[in-house]
Amino acid sequence: MSTQVRINEVVTRDGFQSEPRFIPTEDKIALIDLMSQAGYHAIEVTSFTSPKAIPMLADAEAVMAGIRRNPAVEYVALIPNVRGAERALKARVDAFNLVLSVSESHNRANLRMSREESCAQLTEVIRLAHQAGTPVNVSLSTSFGCPFEGAVDPAAVLEWAARFANLGVRGVSLCDTTGMADPGAVGRLSREALERFPRLELTLHFHNTRGMGLANALAALQAGIREFDASLGGLGGCPYAPGATGNICTEELVHMLQLMGYDPGMNLPLLLEGATRVEALAGRQVPSQLLRAGTVDNPRTRSCT
Repeated sequence: MSTQVRINEVVTRDGFQSEPRFIPTEDKIALIDLMSQAGYHAIEVTSFTSPKAIPMLADAEAVMAGIRRNPAVEYVALIPNVRGAERALKARVDAFNLVLSVSESHNRANLRMSREESCAQLTEVIRLAHQAGTPVNVSLSTSFGCPFEGAVDPAAVLEWAARFANLGVRGVSLCDTTGMADPGAVGRLSREALERFPRLELTLHFHNTRGMGLANALAALQAGIREFDASLGGLGGCPYAPGATGNICTEELVHMLQLMGYDPGMNLPLLLEGATRVEALAGRQVPSQLLRAGTVDNPRTRSCT
């Protein structure tokens, strides 16, 4: 029996939020409805942040209201503060994803506050979520390196994970926000986290900034991680990572897993259709190599030397 792996899609939040051209609400809804049939564990639909901060996601309520929900899929939103949590609960979001950077410098640059200030704010969001019976995941940004501070101490990552575990969150994501991870570091931190937090749902979130995204996913997989974030077409990125190519591609991750005998339970042709839609919505070529080359069992053949 093949080992199951769970995939969380982040393209309509992490992927779209940095795009310069507003993507119409109806197109977001249509893409999410397509993805809802592809076998995902969860879809991070949007963020309930200030519309002024991220105009692309100003239609959060409209998107949540317009999608056709699949009971097998968890519909998640990024929640920045209590006001965002209140909006998300009214929109019937299934689960919250919160963000804190392990790096103090990155947290101040990204969230405009110290880590302790962020933690205090997120503690209130977690309290509100618990009152509503809504599960919470905390994404720890810069878990593998910071563009301002360089290397990040794995002990600090585990310490922040422990603080949130003690607040009763369901899961923690270890995020390679700016693509600074390498397979060795990923394997070590993954094993330590799994040993220390056996009851937490641990997710790995990789960016392909330096071309090691799938190698890092493989290292996490071999260490025992069974849940990953990914983005159709590889869309996404961080403004503090010059030249970033975005998140690892969902379709490429699933293709690799299937070839290796793992069971992500995903419909790969549907994912490729979704990635093609993402490319059209973005109005440019996305990083996905699988869209260019085709799958191993159905390559796009051309003459070569």
